Amino acid sequence: MIKSAYLDTSVFGGYYDVEFSANTIPFFDRVLEERIQIFVSRLLIAELAGAPDEVRELLNRIPAEQQKPVTLDDEARNLANKYIEENVVGKTSKADCQHIAMATLAKADVLVSWNFKHIVNLDRIRGYNGVNLLLGYSPIEIRTPKEIERYD
Repeated sequence: MIKSAYLDTSVFGGYYDVEFSANTIPFFDRVLEERIQIFVSRLLIAELAGAPDEVRELLNRIPAEQQKPVTLDDEARNLANKYIEENVVGKTSKADCQHIAMATLAKADVLVSWNFKHIVNLDRIRGYNGVNLLLGYSPIEIRTPKEIERYD
């Protein structure tokens, strides 16, 4: 059972996107029903600041007691930079690496994203987790909302 999740910005946008909403809406319902704790960073809030009002307000639907702040501290910055140094992704994907580093350090059960190019991509996931293991961190599960559906 998932108890905690780090959501990147694409999941919030996916709620209102025709292509992704069919899987994103049930995921958010599950978050609310099962009271899954969501890690929230200033990076996420900054990225949501540029989104439409309805997307920004989606975070406010999650009760405050289910939101746990996570910080982009020096350890997270160093880990994110290591992903880039090891060519998991390029320098232009720094924010994506920071999300993954914070999720890793927070020990989130899963990082949830719709970003197939830089995050939910088998080669990238192997790369991120290879760096994590090399540096003594636990691997991080990276999935789309669709992959976290209940199959009752």
